[in-house]
Amino acid sequence: MSLSRRRLGALLLSATLLTACGAPDKPGGQAAESAGVPVPDKPSAPVSLNILDVAGNLQLTQGMIDEFVSKNSGVISKVTYSKATAPELAGKIKAQQDAGRVDIDLVLTGVDGLAAGIDQGLWLSFEPFTSRLTAMSDYLPGAQAMQKLAGQYGVTVTYYPSGPLIEYLPAKVPNPPKTAQELLDYAKANPGAVQYARPANSGPGRTLLMGLPYLLGDKDPKDPVNGWEKTWAYLAELNKYVTLYPSTTSETMKSLANGSAKIIASTTGWDINPRVLGQVPKEAAIGSLSGFHWVTDAHYVVVPKGVSADKQSAILLLLQSMLTREQQAKAYDKGYFYPGPAIKDVPLSMAPADSQKAIADYGRPEYDQLIAGNPLEVPLDAKALVAAFDKWDREIGGAKVNK
Repeated sequence: MSLSRRRLGALLLSATLLTACGAPDKPGGQAAESAGVPVPDKPSAPVSLNILDVAGNLQLTQGMIDEFVSKNSGVISKVTYSKATAPELAGKIKAQQDAGRVDIDLVLTGVDGLAAGIDQGLWLSFEPFTSRLTAMSDYLPGAQAMQKLAGQYGVTVTYYPSGPLIEYLPAKVPNPPKTAQELLDYAKANPGAVQYARPANSGPGRTLLMGLPYLLGDKDPKDPVNGWEKTWAYLAELNKYVTLYPSTTSETMKSLANGSAKIIASTTGWDINPRVLGQVPKEAAIGSLSGFHWVTDAHYVVVPKGVSADKQSAILLLLQSMLTREQQAKAYDKGYFYPGPAIKDVPLSMAPADSQKAIADYGRPEYDQLIAGNPLEVPLDAKALVAAFDKWDREIGGAKVNK
């Protein structure tokens, strides 16, 4: 695999990349040795880690991280957490790298931040360390596909089938749309009533954006520049009846709860968790549009270039722990990324008691059938996703984003 192809990230979905990501002969691998900084099996001294979350992932994984730190003081002495939005991520990391001082050691991100960082060459490669990480065969099939999407630049730590779904209150929308055309007709008849957040910073918004080409029968769902003629036309028409695009998904949930929006884009997790937390009425309902495909989603650990070898070593040990079945069970959380675990054979019965109760009270039995009965599609690769976000911002809704 040539260095130029590695830099471009053009092999995110290719089989050749998967083969190249096989275990190296020695831990540390050729790439680390060629850089002249071997990564030890254990840090030479306990390290402190600065962890940045741009995906809301700490809700699922902070318990995993904190438990590892409490039991491995010889590896990690302290963890500091901070949060930012996905669109801020690449600029923040690049500024630190340009200054020669990388203060962020580990990033928890979705495909948006992953893609932006790959596009700008910001992330370290995990390729030399595959022998220290979970085998691809240990992942759920959908999570395997998401790991293939990341290639060597990220490690999948949580997974869910995502959406696109629509969410509404039955008392206010007694006859919800069943097709994409019906959703458009509803928006036209009820200006301002349909809402989704800016795709570059919203899982449901991003999933709707990537799901429409399947719903509309576009020429090439994987090519937003040349293959989405129907999708861009649909979004442009829908835009006529959208008053604003919130900058975060949580704002759309508030809009649904207070009645300023009647139908919002949603996903399995964004349906369950806000109802558990009382942010959205429990009676809120979900629907799928005829012919939909799931666009799967995952959260990743990525590591910026410039992080020391000792810190890389600690991160690898942390990841080993986070991807055990026992720790993965915590990813059920309260439905935020439902189901949540990326690893096989992690039933709900392994989850903490409060997670089991939340899913029992607020989960939906129909999800099992929806997941089994509709195709699973991976998101766009890095370059295509960046292109889709850029085109949406420029040509569809950027001027209406509520900042």
